[in-house]
Amino acid sequence: MADVAEQIWGLVDPYVAAEGIELDDVEVLGGGKLLRVVVDAEEPIGVDRIADLSRGIARLIETEDPFPGSYTLEVTSPGLERKLRRPEHFRKALDTDVHIKTFAKVAEEKHHRGILVAADDDAVVVLVDGDERRIEMEDISSARTVFVWEKGEKPGKKP
Repeated sequence: MADVAEQIWGLVDPYVAAEGIELDDVEVLGGGKLLRVVVDAEEPIGVDRIADLSRGIARLIETEDPFPGSYTLEVTSPGLERKLRRPEHFRKALDTDVHIKTFAKVAEEKHHRGILVAADDDAVVVLVDGDERRIEMEDISSARTVFVWEKGEKPGKKP
């Protein structure tokens, strides 16, 4: 399915770029039954804009017809907690809180929660409890940003 995802990327990227939107990710899931296209922009993307993009992307895909059967197209934005799958995703997430799972232990752990301090095409560096952990891209099983809720004062409390 990776070949189909790359084919879809090639079709969709020029279209969304012409619309002033960045193509963030393309995933083919459920044995080819779900196509998830993730788009991003500097400003929040509204529901109406997502619907317009979805219709345009559907027309492009139907023209090429890379799927042997029926499928569901899902066009979405990354949201507050974003999946990190490509080196570009990690670079965009620098200086933010992340949670990375690894296939094997790195620094005696498989879960690494901390601040992403460096990222290139080969590895990332996460600051976990004051220690920097270098994690090779090929060792990452999953990764995402973590939205940190700031505690506000309780209503009715005086400072």
